[in-house]
Amino acid sequence: MSGNEKARAKTEQAKGKAKEAAGRAVGNERLTAEGRVDQAKGDARQAKEKAKDTFKH
Repeated sequence: MSGNEKARAKTEQAKGKAKEAAGRAVGNERLTAEGRVDQAKGDARQAKEKAKDTFKH
């Protein structure tokens, strides 16, 4: 399960970066903001998984 969550975090981060870049390219502030939110979700999920790994060992 943990590996799945880590992959999900990376996917969210990549999706967020793509959205943010697309938003900047077309000048859409809302899309840029959504990309930042997706990246933040991915970062939070990744931090949670790292904390779980730390306490597991």
